[in-house]
Amino acid sequence: MKPDSIEAAEALLNKLKSRIMSMKGMHQFINVMGEDGRGYVVALVESKETSDANLETVRAIWGEFADMLAEPPKPAGFHVLMNETRA
Repeated sequence: MKPDSIEAAEALLNKLKSRIMSMKGMHQFINVMGEDGRGYVVALVESKETSDANLETVRAIWGEFADMLAEPPKPAGFHVLMNETRA
């Protein structure tokens, strides 16, 4: 994100929360960002196939951030080796 757009990006992200979480197979969504605008999105989804099926929705959501982005995101998929939560 452009550093001067972080606050606006966070507000937009909160507006899009229900749309993000209603994507098929979405289990968990984490977005972290530093003061310089660099960050990561981690989405835990049911399967690679389900994630791939959500691609158009994901592109549309990223499109809403277009004016705020310093550069386009570079998506990558990974196999989850462990996902534990401490109670």
